Amino acid sequence: MPAAVRLRSVVIDCPDPHALARFYADVAGGTPQAEDDDWVVLTVPGGSRLSFQRAPGLTPPEWPRADRNAQQFHLDFDAGSTWEEMDAAHERVLALGARPLDLEDSEKKDFRVYADPAGHPFCLCRIEHA
Repeated sequence: MPAAVRLRSVVIDCPDPHALARFYADVAGGTPQAEDDDWVVLTVPGGSRLSFQRAPGLTPPEWPRADRNAQQFHLDFDAGSTWEEMDAAHERVLALGARPLDLEDSEKKDFRVYADPAGHPFCLCRIEHA
């Protein structure tokens, strides 16, 4: 059955859409395009589109708690297939302002969890490339 619609973008609420769009542009590539003070669009190389919408007073989720302000979604990023690539991506996102949320046993899990500057969880994943 053909799809009824196509996904246009993932929209992330945040206090400062310009700052968060710049953070993700530095993480994943692309150039943020501001439509106005409250809406910024980032088209990531490969065609993915992230949009950032001003949400004053946003309370970020408390990862991994599900009982209070639960996470509604998170983004996964391919950080490469080697531990060296994963470590380099880790250092880069920390330098850009990410905060580690879960690095425990990352060698066993092949992913590491961070919060972006607005507090949204995202993961760097070590992906075995064919």
